[in-house]
Amino acid sequence: MSTAPVIRRLRPDDRDQWAEMWRDYLAFYETEVSDAIYESTFARLLGNDPQDFSCFVAEIDGQLVGLTHYLFHRHAWKVERVCYLQDLYARPNARGTGVGRALIQAVYDEADRQEAPSVYWLTQDNNHTARKLYDRIGKLSPFLKYQRP
Repeated sequence: MSTAPVIRRLRPDDRDQWAEMWRDYLAFYETEVSDAIYESTFARLLGNDPQDFSCFVAEIDGQLVGLTHYLFHRHAWKVERVCYLQDLYARPNARGTGVGRALIQAVYDEADRQEAPSVYWLTQDNNHTARKLYDRIGKLSPFLKYQRP
């Protein structure tokens, strides 16, 4: 892939390619969701509720090669909202081409536009390939994630 990706917002006609990439992303994290979750998530991504997630996709030659889902929310320690980048995925043939970096930059730019100076995300400790990128464009925090069993 020698063409730079075009980063744009998700559109209704992206449904099949988006679902295929999100399915692969979830498989990487060894999880699955029901068809109802795919439907509700896609509808929310296209909706206008500022409390819902949004989505940027990376496109090369008419094919989607990456996605990111992100959300703005309030934070008890800040006046401004913060941005949570929940999902980031690049198809295997697009990895190492700048797709991930471009998608994160799009989220950074949107956070700036919405005056949310903080953007954060989580990844697994053993996600070594992605962490090479994250170490270049982000700062590793000392926090550990806990969740309800």
